[in-house]
Amino acid sequence: MDDTSTRIETPPARMRDPRKDEFETNKLKKRLRRQVGQAIGDFAMIEPGDRVMVCLSGGKDSYALLDILLSLQDRAPLRFDIVAVNLDQKQPGFPADVLPRYLSERGVPFRIVEQDTYSVVKRVIPEGRTMCSLCSRLRRGALYRVAGELGATKIALGHHRDDLLATFFLNLFFGGKLKTMPPKLVSDDGRHVVIRPLAYVRERDLTRYADAMQFPLIPCTLCGSQETLQRKQVSTMLRAWEKQFPGRIESIFNALGNVVATHLMDRRLHDFGDVRATGRPHDDGDLAFDVDVALEAAAEIFAGTPLPLHRE
Repeated sequence: MDDTSTRIETPPARMRDPRKDEFETNKLKKRLRRQVGQAIGDFAMIEPGDRVMVCLSGGKDSYALLDILLSLQDRAPLRFDIVAVNLDQKQPGFPADVLPRYLSERGVPFRIVEQDTYSVVKRVIPEGRTMCSLCSRLRRGALYRVAGELGATKIALGHHRDDLLATFFLNLFFGGKLKTMPPKLVSDDGRHVVIRPLAYVRERDLTRYADAMQFPLIPCTLCGSQETLQRKQVSTMLRAWEKQFPGRIESIFNALGNVVATHLMDRRLHDFGDVRATGRPHDDGDLAFDVDVALEAAAEIFAGTPLPLHRE
């Protein structure tokens, strides 16, 4: 018998609707501009007359950072300048023509800094060991120097929300500190102000944005190629949490901006020797053996069994 009578025809692949793609991309652009603008405003990252040096590595995050800042530059009520800087670390196979061509086409002032940090890192760090620390110090020194030469008042880095969370857990697990990358900080030499305008932006949105904008991405063959990095392990943990417990990552990120120093143990932040009974109620006072009802209710909501905020 001819088997054509029982053959199941595969339906043709559904064509993507370009209008829908354009709509979704525009919606994503607006959300990213809003989040970056909010972060800039919340932490006073950019001031009138600033010259912002955007560190462009060739990865999705720094491309998106530059693109969004250029968009905001056209709309912002204050005037600031942008200059892009790339550090050519002389990695083998690095396409040195990609970034100059892209920046020239965009009409962005830029400088390419050539410094062979690749050879130094490969020579000093044993095979299999983490390269990030030394590589970062070498890059930082070069970028600080260039910022001074360019008269930059702010150094903008492409770290996003997921980077801040991963750094928090790395410090918690391995450094014994409650610490992360702040959205704005003075450089360790005291001469520059470092800002992270993508602090409110999720990495998955940056991935979508880079794909939609078709940035000419350049992979990193140093730390970007090390699959055993603790940072990557922590990032994997966070993604698993977000999938299994929706909302958990949002709650943790919000906690970074909602610190109650009296309920931690850092004596530099709170004078425990000055704690005295005053006879007056304290909003942040200890609940002793009572249950923190708001906290318990929030935990139950995450578990899928919401409780009322007040009990009899």
